[in-house]
Amino acid sequence: MLTFGTGNKAVAMAVRDAKPVVVAAYPITPQTEIVEELANFVTAGSMAARYIPVESEHSSMAACIGAAATGVRTFTATSSHGLVYMCEMLHMSAGARLPIVMANANRALGPGWNIGAEHSDSISMRDTGWLQVYVSTVQEAYDATLMAFRIAEHTDVLLPVMINLDGFLLTHITQTFETVEPGDFLPPTATPHAIDIKNPGGYGTLTPGNTHFTFRRDMERGMRASIAVIEETEADFARRFGREYHLYEEYRCEDADVVIIAMGTLGKEMEVAVDILRDEGIAAGAIRMRWFRPFIVPDLDGKEVVVIDRDYSFGYGGVLAGELQAKSGCKPFSVIAGLGGQEVTYDDIVEFVRIRKPGTEHWFGVVD
Repeated sequence: MLTFGTGNKAVAMAVRDAKPVVVAAYPITPQTEIVEELANFVTAGSMAARYIPVESEHSSMAACIGAAATGVRTFTATSSHGLVYMCEMLHMSAGARLPIVMANANRALGPGWNIGAEHSDSISMRDTGWLQVYVSTVQEAYDATLMAFRIAEHTDVLLPVMINLDGFLLTHITQTFETVEPGDFLPPTATPHAIDIKNPGGYGTLTPGNTHFTFRRDMERGMRASIAVIEETEADFARRFGREYHLYEEYRCEDADVVIIAMGTLGKEMEVAVDILRDEGIAAGAIRMRWFRPFIVPDLDGKEVVVIDRDYSFGYGGVLAGELQAKSGCKPFSVIAGLGGQEVTYDDIVEFVRIRKPGTEHWFGVVD
């Protein structure tokens, strides 16, 4: 069904269509609309979930952990300081191999206080064991949320999934999008280690040094296995519903000499920038990295690379640029841009390519 709404509304409608049993909710800008929409669905009877309004984000994830441990489908949403407040519970949920799905509205961390888009909140959670996908349109927000449940709950994965959408730039933009009837695209949850009162067990028990590392290794197996599960899920989604997604999205890269790489809403700006650069005689292409965990590196051999990071690791640099360099051996021109909702246009991206100096870092808007 074709409808009209914000990125937040699209996420909420995808959750409704996935039919979770438990939704735990605490409001925070710019995510609040997601849990408000879900509350309205529950109140109106169009969603048969237990809606739990909790006292904090930490409690929100704790409630999801308790519910998921019983083997039911769960969802929550957060942003920025709410996400970092959850940090302990993010490690707990991934370590317990619970397939929770959460939407995160990417927003800057304070101080200084700011509610604009920035990826530092989710990237600071990169080592918790959560899968992370970054979306760029309202339609993709709906589709990625629906697919996240199937990916997280796959018995080869059994890790939680975080859907990241840029605060205000996507959470509050209004576009048309199409909903679907998932049917058997989303099979019933079947968590193999769900709590069974007839077969008592424990979660989070003490593990000594001669066994603890095996749990971490199993999490890594799930993360690595997720690559094939993501590809199979996206292929099945395309067959059923006609919309195609990949681990990363390429634009005019076949004969590109220089490739621009970023995540989130900058993806569409990059495509316009590429067209302008092509008209100027510069063989440019663009790659939008959709999945940050697992991290799959595109083939960058023989290409100059310009990476735009809407994040920063102090004392290190742009995280996406650093990870691409570590994995591929490329020497990117690392651009730090868009922090705290700083406007970045396609004209700005064109200029990044024009001034590129491989192996150096450039802060957009800063004069040294």
